Amino acid sequence: MSQATGNSAPRPPSQKLMKFGIAGAVLLVLAGGAAFYYASTKVRTGAANGAIVVTISEGKCDPNTLTVPAGRTTFNIVNKSDRALEWEILDGVMVLEERENIVPGFTQTLTAKLNPGKYEITCGLLTSPRGSLTVMPSAEASAAAARPALVAFVGPLAEYQVFLATQSSALVKGVQALDDAIKAGDIDKAREAYQKARLPYMQMEPIADRFADLHNAIDPVADYLEKREADAGFTGFHRIEYGLYSTANLDGLTPVSAKLLADVTALKDRVRSLRIPPDQIASGAARLINTIASTRIAAGEDHYAKSDLLDFEANIAGVSRMMALMKPVVAQGSPAVMADIETRIAAVDGALKALRGPVGFPPYDNVNADSRKALAAQMQALADSIGKLNAAVGLE
Repeated sequence: MSQATGNSAPRPPSQKLMKFGIAGAVLLVLAGGAAFYYASTKVRTGAANGAIVVTISEGKCDPNTLTVPAGRTTFNIVNKSDRALEWEILDGVMVLEERENIVPGFTQTLTAKLNPGKYEITCGLLTSPRGSLTVMPSAEASAAAARPALVAFVGPLAEYQVFLATQSSALVKGVQALDDAIKAGDIDKAREAYQKARLPYMQMEPIADRFADLHNAIDPVADYLEKREADAGFTGFHRIEYGLYSTANLDGLTPVSAKLLADVTALKDRVRSLRIPPDQIASGAARLINTIASTRIAAGEDHYAKSDLLDFEANIAGVSRMMALMKPVVAQGSPAVMADIETRIAAVDGALKALRGPVGFPPYDNVNADSRKALAAQMQALADSIGKLNAAVGLE
């Protein structure tokens, strides 16, 4: 058997080894291609998902001119320069949004909520020319404009609190005069005081009726009590109305008026500390007007004084005040909704004025069915219109 010597020729690589080498090379190529594909598709994926890719190199933005819809927009900022940089969206000298310390070779994402207008974007160093960003109106921006921030309601709510305080003070003062007349045994003066005392409560009813315990003591209707006028729960305004106009005497009314005075005083105290959520303005107004349209106009509630039209007029005055206070907020984003409410209020006012005679409103039992039906239709249209307000300003 011969042995190999130092100068023997090298053996050629086996076919098996060559196959492994080729396979390895192929794998490296594939791996490199996969890596390249992954890296390149990362940017494309961002764009496909709605992000706008802005590449910065040599003091320039690519693209240098951008146009986007108003609302939320996401930007992928790619730094291909050799310096760390920051990217800003500028409105004049004001920075709206920015990303700082984007290092070379890296990407950062920025999401901005933009209003329609023309802005600038920075493109690297402070001395680099700026690019332009135009934000066009969009449905999203219009919807956002119709949704005021809660701080926008602070003023109207504060003014309404003042209105409620004024009305509750007038209510207490009026009931005090009513109580004094009843104690003095003067039925004519008591009747006059009754009508004046009731109206402030009607103006603040959209909020006052939220206090169920006080509302059921101040303004219960005999129709909803088991024993009607004989029920122990028949108290407040309508019990006094029953004595003044139905039985036409003051017997037993002194403790009733004293209790009413205590209840309206308690209401005044509660209103003073009440914090009203913004959505309760419209929902309270719509609820009351809907109740008037669907039940009160047809049957009436002032069964003894027949003064329902005075109640309705005061209710509308209170609701009109609520809507007037909300107008600066609502009209900015939902002018059509506010305009329709004002049109409906004017229509109800017109319908009530048409029923008023030379010496005031007639007794309610003199208002015929057709007139009641027409008034109810106007009231329902107003309730429906106010019912759209919260949704229009994003409070639902």
